[in-house]
Amino acid sequence: MRRISILAHIPLVGLAMLVWWVLWFMLMGTLMSVEELNATIGAALHDDGGRSFWPVLPAWPTLQPLARLLLDTPHFFVMFWNTFRLVVPSVAGQIVLSAPAAWALSRFRFRGRKLLITVYIALMLMPFQVTMVPNFLVIDRLGLMDNVLAVILPFAFSAFPVFIMLKGFDAVPHALLEAASIDGAGPVRTFLHVGLPLGLPSILAAMVLGFLDVWGAIEQPMTFLGDPSAWPLSLFLPQIVAEELGLAMAASLLMLLPAVLFFLFGQKYLELGIQAAGIKE
Repeated sequence: MRRISILAHIPLVGLAMLVWWVLWFMLMGTLMSVEELNATIGAALHDDGGRSFWPVLPAWPTLQPLARLLLDTPHFFVMFWNTFRLVVPSVAGQIVLSAPAAWALSRFRFRGRKLLITVYIALMLMPFQVTMVPNFLVIDRLGLMDNVLAVILPFAFSAFPVFIMLKGFDAVPHALLEAASIDGAGPVRTFLHVGLPLGLPSILAAMVLGFLDVWGAIEQPMTFLGDPSAWPLSLFLPQIVAEELGLAMAASLLMLLPAVLFFLFGQKYLELGIQAAGIKE
């Protein structure tokens, strides 16, 4: 049985190595000089018919690309700050707006409830390309074009966090709600003192997924923000030309770092949120 277990883990280890190879690729690229990058993968990017390959370790490690990014590229820090200006209000808005909506859909019974949940699911499944025109028309009518609110508001009113929190609130035992009602707690007090503490794993899971979604957003800022000075970091990498491979590697690594750290921080909450959604009263 132990041999079978080891054999069963081999494909999983292979898939994990493929994921980690990408991270290793960027880390080693950050430590390579421009000349070595051009000699290894430059042929693939320039399409000059040469042979390209990727070494496991750099021949002569250097911090030159990272130093150039941190010391000679001030607009990188501007876009880094712009990204947080978009991410923090968007995620905070998702928590503030989605938690009461998810609690109401989970615990209140009213006519049209199932239809409303179906609408939320349909909106959640729609890609940005489908909702781009309605969002553009609404934002333009509100006079918010070229404003960070044009990106923040659609994310804050996203349907996906409501769906995640809904499953978590469904797992709250009904007996606790009855006990709170007997003690004289109203709907708002029950939500604040019973729903939020017990639904915290699903709320934090939605926060982690929302952070990752907004952090890597490209189409929304490109559509609604015409001023390059307000662009987030996700639009910085496409501006780097192929001749600046070292700068691109360093920027990719630094852009990925906050997302990886936030995911590692919230991984246990994602697992708890999934477990809570599967609990049946």
